This record gives sequence, C-alpha cells and structure tokens, in this order.
Amino acid sequence: MKELLFIDCCIRGKDSRTRKLANAFLETLDQNKYHVTAVNPEAEGMLPLTGANFAQREKLVEEGTLDHPRFHYARQFAQADVVVFAAPLWELSFPAILKVYIENVSVKGLTFGCDADGLFGSCRGSRLIFLTTRGERYENSELEQGSRYLEAISKFFGFKDYSCIAADGMDAAGADPRIILADACGRARGLAASL
Repeated sequence: MKELLFIDCCIRGKDSRTRKLANAFLETLDQNKYHVTAVNPEAEGMLPLTGANFAQREKLVEEGTLDHPRFHYARQFAQADVVVFAAPLWELSFPAILKVYIENVSVKGLTFGCDADGLFGSCRGSRLIFLTTRGERYENSELEQGSRYLEAISKFFGFKDYSCIAADGMDAAGADPRIILADACGRARGLAASL
C-alpha cells in the first residue's frame, strides 16, 4: 500500500472552501491503494524556526542526530509516495502555517541533500499536489505565488510530478462560486481517481 500525506492548512476549518475541495479529492482516492495520513500543522503546534528552536535544530543536523523526535514530520514527508497540500490563496501565496510546515520538513539529510553538484531532493515521493481556492482570478497571473513556490519546492525535494487544482475567481464580479467550486472538485476527483 502506498502512503499519501495530506497537509491540511485550511485555516477556516469546517467553513473552508479549500477543505471542500480537499474532501472531494480524498473521498475519491482508492483506499485500497493508499493509506492516508493527515497532518494539520496548526493543530500540531508547529513553530517557525526562530531562536532556541532554530538553534536546537541546527545542532541536531550538524551532529547527524536525524532520528531525534523533532524530525518526525521530515521523516514522514520524505517517506510519503504522494503529498497533498490543501491551503487557500492568502496574501498572494498561502497561509503562513504552510511555510512553517515546509521549514520544519526541510532537513538536510532527510528531505534534501547537497554534494559537489549542488542541492538534490531525497524524498521518495513521485507526486506533490496542491489543492487551493482563490477569491479573485489569479490563473496564469504573476501575482499568484503559492503554486509557483510549491512547484519549485517540489523539485527541491525531488518530486517528479507537480499538480495544482485551483478553484479560481470564486469571489470575482459576476462569478458563481458554487459552479467554480464544483468544477474544481470534479477535477480533484479525476486526479484522485487517476492515482
């Protein structure tokens, strides 16, 4: 059975439109093929890398103590076959808690490495998926930085395939958010069924 890691950054909780999109994906996923582990970085109490938290991490990495409990999320991320991020567009990107999660799983020797040729990803996963909802129309806009960042970070970690499904322009003038979300949910179901 393959491992799918679902990172829930739907900060509006049960009222989140992004959560509805994620649910469409997860409900369609073949449970006989994938074991799903969900992580909510906010509920898990993840902290940004600052002060003593950062110093401890750097010391452990320098010592090569990568089996330390604080690297649990990095090991989990590195071993997943598929990673799915769910987060809304937020200030042209995504909520800060997703960046906090990425900082915590970016561990040299676990999720990436470095040699004479430069950086390389060391995650086992083949696929990283981003599910998002956006109030305005940002498809193909240089202002949208969330998907661009995650596509780059997927390459950094060594994932071979990146996909983004966005319900774009849900609050735009003249838009029907129900139709837009239903269309994105259909695409999410199609992607899940193809895995």
